[in-house]
Amino acid sequence: MKIGLFLSAQLEPGADVVQGVRHLAEQAELAEAVGFDSLFVGHHYLTHSAFLQPLSLLGWLAGRTQRVQLGTGVYLAPLVNPLALAEEVATIDALSGGRLILGIGSGYRDREYKALGVPFEDRFKRLETATHVLRALLAGEEVTGDFAFGSLDRARIHLRGRPEGAPDIWMGAFGEIGLKRAARLGCSWLAPPDGDAAELIERFAQFRGFLEAAGQSTDRDYPIMREAVVAPTMEAARETARTHMARQYAQYKQWQAAAGASIDDLLDRFGVVGDPDHVVARIRTLRDTLGVTHFLMRVQWTGMPHDEALACIRLMGEAVLPRLRD
Repeated sequence: MKIGLFLSAQLEPGADVVQGVRHLAEQAELAEAVGFDSLFVGHHYLTHSAFLQPLSLLGWLAGRTQRVQLGTGVYLAPLVNPLALAEEVATIDALSGGRLILGIGSGYRDREYKALGVPFEDRFKRLETATHVLRALLAGEEVTGDFAFGSLDRARIHLRGRPEGAPDIWMGAFGEIGLKRAARLGCSWLAPPDGDAAELIERFAQFRGFLEAAGQSTDRDYPIMREAVVAPTMEAARETARTHMARQYAQYKQWQAAAGASIDDLLDRFGVVGDPDHVVARIRTLRDTLGVTHFLMRVQWTGMPHDEALACIRLMGEAVLPRLRD
């Protein structure tokens, strides 16, 4: 199983951006040094934070790292022209030496769609179109057709970031319809950071069933995202999560739906929070019960000091990752 770090590439409004970018570089370089396998970033427009856009950031990180894979989790593909996105993705794949994973999804904020002139009700149809076009173009194939985003006449990308093959395409989704869509399109499902143990077991079983029903191979990546905090003691880890993770998650719909639950209940349900022994056990459980092949963890949230994030990354490398390799 690979272990990835999801970088919190969003700063407080008015924050020192130069310092924030330097902090991201330090986290990325430390993560690679202590044994993480990948670095992922998110994508949004019109946020309440100073949000670094993912493709530019990954292109920059490609020059700051040598080994780790670089990915989007997830890029809002329906909001952009697939040809333009394919050209950008091919460029980053070339800059990184073929280390890119492209995670895509529809998003859930109609504000972004209104601002960019894309009908919110068309998001799933456009996501499917983007998947087909991206896969063909990134594989070096020609694409011809009239689409909602424009017309292509034997369009082809000659820039390749690897000798053969193309970047993997993962798809983010929450509900059953989204799982079916990812399976039908032959994408690995990037499981979002919600759901308790029973819900995750059901969803992963569903997805494998949908793959088989669609005639798609089940031999693929099974990635999952989780919020994570590791500290020397259980109480120290929980205190960090209560202070920083809860502040950000209070705005998210899955936590709002669980109104009335205690913060510790929510941390147990949606996070991997604890001392090294507890974190290792939780990640092993996800691996063994779900067949997870790529575990992505976010260890920093808006407002959390950089030093605390570095300490968490370092302790993950020293006391968690080596035990997960055994």
